[in-house]
This record gives sequence, C-alpha cells and structure tokens, in this order.
Amino acid sequence: MADDTAGSPVDEHLLWTNRSPRDIAQEVALASYEVSPDTVRKILTEELELHVRQAEKDEPAGENPMRDEQFEHLAQLRAHYVRQGWPVVSIDTKHKELLGNFYRAGAAYTSGHVRVWDHDFATFGDGRLVPYGVYDLAANEGFVLLSRGADTSEMACDALERWWRVLGQWHWWHASQLLLLCDCGGANGNRCWRFKEDLKHLAIRLGRTIQVAHYPPHCSKYNPIEHRLFCHLSRSLRGVVLKTMAVARRFMARTTTATGLEVTIKSTRKLYRKGREATRWFLETMPIRFARFLPGLNYSVTPQPVPLNPEVILR
Repeated sequence: MADDTAGSPVDEHLLWTNRSPRDIAQEVALASYEVSPDTVRKILTEELELHVRQAEKDEPAGENPMRDEQFEHLAQLRAHYVRQGWPVVSIDTKHKELLGNFYRAGAAYTSGHVRVWDHDFATFGDGRLVPYGVYDLAANEGFVLLSRGADTSEMACDALERWWRVLGQWHWWHASQLLLLCDCGGANGNRCWRFKEDLKHLAIRLGRTIQVAHYPPHCSKYNPIEHRLFCHLSRSLRGVVLKTMAVARRFMARTTTATGLEVTIKSTRKLYRKGREATRWFLETMPIRFARFLPGLNYSVTPQPVPLNPEVILR
C-alpha cells in the first residue's frame, strides 16, 4: 500500500488511498493469501476506521489579514440596516451554462433515454447563459436576470435596477438607502472601477444611496446568495437539458423552499460585452465615499449628480 498512499500536508495522521478492496484482495492473493473483497472492506472500515469520502472544497485559496475584522464589520452593517428597516441585498453571478443539447449532471424520471452530444463544444450550442442573481435577505426573495454574452458590471447594475423596479420598491419604498453585499471577484469585484461608475449612475436613477460591502478575498462562499438562492436554483436545474433560455427560465421559476423562498426570473435580449472601462472623468472626480475602515472593501455611492464632463460640453 505504500506506493498508493497519500497524506495531508497539514495533518500527518490523515491518510488516503485510491485502492479498492478488490484490488487489495487480488494483490494479497499473489502473496499466497486468500481473502475476499468483503473481508478487506471490513478490515478497512471496522479495524482501520477508513471510509469512502470525497475531497471537500473547504480550504481557502488564500488568507486576508483583516478577514475577521471585515466579517465583524459586515455583521454590524447588516444589524444596523435591519434596525433601520432598510434592505440588505446580496448579488453575484451564478455558474454560467451552455445553451444547447449538452449533458448536465443529475437524473430525472423519463419515459425513454435522453441523448445529448458526447462533447461539450460551445460551437455546437446557442451561446452561453449568464444568470445574474439578486437576493433580498429580509424578504427571502430572489431575482435572476438571464442574458447571453459576458458577465459585466453593466449586467450587474441592470439586474439590480430591474430587481428594484419589479420587487424592491414595493417592499422598501420608504428606505433612503440599501446595503449591497458582494464578493471580491468578477464584474462586481472591489477593484473594478467600471462597477463603481455604473453603481453611481444607478444610485442617481434610483434616487437612493447604495452602500457596498465586499466579503474578503477567498470568502465568496459566505455571500448569502450562494447558500440561500443559488444552491436551490441548481437543484431545480438538475438533470435538465438547457436547450434554450426559455427552458432555463421555466425551471428556475419553479424554485421554492420550505422556508418560503420565492424566485422571479427575467430575461433580456441585451448582449453584454467585455472591454468597458471606467471613464477618465470618473477616475479624476471619483464621486465615491470610501469608508475609513478598509476603504478597499467598503464604500458608498450617493444619488448626488456628478459634475458634467467638460469634454462632453465642448462637443
């Protein structure tokens, strides 16, 4: 077993092997010992206390020195908004899906065999589905905007605005501001200046202050939308062949939970493209209020109009 045994770099007592009981029984037989695979399995589980397990995605890919402090700050912000009766909203992009006759994990009851292409080549399909989610923590409501193209900051702000027009304003018409929770990566990352500029224009259109708090790097799984909305959407799509956007929309809209989760699905024909950068005028004026505590992760955008760009006036 020595050549087929590995261990953990941080725990010398944790060992694992990919040898099966049948493999071990066959090799033992070569040494003139007779033992059945069931006996080997019994020795592994009962005497050696080994069990079949999969690897768990639980180790962070990196560490942030202010991780705990930012989590405490997030908890204080959320508690403050709850006391004020203001909305707390979590946003992120769900896993992108290929549209077409592609294989997807999961099983379903069928009257026959479901056959899909044996290779997942994007050229075989009808583009890539990008679901962008908005989750209202207090109302336990999810909103998902479906589109094709790229995952961009423009799409993030469009999804947030459509959530507000369809759902948010009816619950939070009295709120003067809202708290936005998001991770540090993707189009809504803390280093994306285009996201900040788009949020500024969104705050002006909504007439409300948007306070943004990013989860520390490598902590995206703690974003509430991941375990309060996206996991249930994945369950609804299990085993479904997403041939069109309409199919994805129909199955996502059926998502419910015992705690009363409701999901609204909207789609757009707008094709989002990468390559948009923050304008020079925005970077020079920087109409963002950065917090004193970890300004790279915490900031606000107000509905106060930005000064006009002199270059535009000259034209």
